[in-house]
Amino acid sequence: MCRRSPAAAAAVAMALSGVRVLELAGLAPAPLCGMILADFGAQVVRVDRLSQSATASDVQGRGKRSLALDLKRPQGAAALRRMCGGADVIIEPFRHGVMERLGLGPEVLLQENPRLIYARLTGFGQSGKFAKSAGHDINYLALSGVLSKLGRKNENPYAPVNLLADFGGGGVMCAMGIVIALFERARSGRGQVVDASMVEGVAYLSSFLWKSQNSVFWSQPRGENMLDSGAPFYETYRTSDGKFMAVGSIEPQFYNQLIKGLGLDLDELPAQMSFSDWPEMKKKFASIFAQKTQAEWCSIFDSTDACVTPVLSFDDVASHQHNKERNSFIKNDQGEIIPRPAPVLSRTPAVPSCKRDPFIGEHTEEVLLEYGFTKQEIAKLYSDKAIELKNPKANL
Repeated sequence: MCRRSPAAAAAVAMALSGVRVLELAGLAPAPLCGMILADFGAQVVRVDRLSQSATASDVQGRGKRSLALDLKRPQGAAALRRMCGGADVIIEPFRHGVMERLGLGPEVLLQENPRLIYARLTGFGQSGKFAKSAGHDINYLALSGVLSKLGRKNENPYAPVNLLADFGGGGVMCAMGIVIALFERARSGRGQVVDASMVEGVAYLSSFLWKSQNSVFWSQPRGENMLDSGAPFYETYRTSDGKFMAVGSIEPQFYNQLIKGLGLDLDELPAQMSFSDWPEMKKKFASIFAQKTQAEWCSIFDSTDACVTPVLSFDDVASHQHNKERNSFIKNDQGEIIPRPAPVLSRTPAVPSCKRDPFIGEHTEEVLLEYGFTKQEIAKLYSDKAIELKNPKANL
């Protein structure tokens, strides 16, 4: 289910209803952070650059409204500063020092609104040698130490697209920091700065790796361990129809069911944890998986605890029986299949918007009026070229 109108949103009590968020437009991590807050009920305004100098790069604009504001003009910066006086949260994704040069640093905004949560989402954080340096997910992943653990034997370390640092260590961790700060504010009445570094966020995500360094999990070189593609029972295998199965049969009782499903005799095989036999066992498993289709393997393993599942494509995932029964994927008004927000709350669940993402500047006047600007003040900002007023009908 998703909401298709403000009335629908009002009819459903969501956990962050009433929280006012200003999200300064950026790439990947900050938009995810804002979308998470919007999905759970926050009123998120994306503060965009004027469309003449920017293109809409936020594909995670669900549930947000767009205010087009030129922060490089003093009038634009003053307008945002005024809006922050009535906001609960501001999310800024710029390198260290950018907001200070605009006169919009936390020391200014928190003095004027002591309840403001000022979330700073950057790759390297607000201090340190690289604080003012450019970077991307792969760089943050590398500096965190996590990248050194990822990849197959005798291959270079491998970054799994940009999920880990950008979105896990960045967007999700920042959203968690904001919610924690909002919770604390309910007791103290005071806001604070959230310094969300993607390097530190993804390092924190990897706490298990740090705490288990001396365990059986990581006793071998990279690519030869149980969880990093070394083990035959924790691997993906190609099926006869060119698809794949994912195998995660770690515990002995699950491994036994894997062996049974493959039609092998456990007594005739090496011990599960015989590292030296893993390469040959992987070849054996691969040859067997290649003899049946993905659907045939699903019919063998679906009713077992072998921990063997199909590797689903984006085209197939929403139609899988388990995902259908949980309504894990939903369809928006544009016919796009999208993941339902997680986790699921029993009493105040997220109900994401089904509407299209906002155009740059589509809600400029509407938002400014809500934040206390008069029509005359809005007209002056427009004549000063500090804002952009967009007619959405021209884009339909």
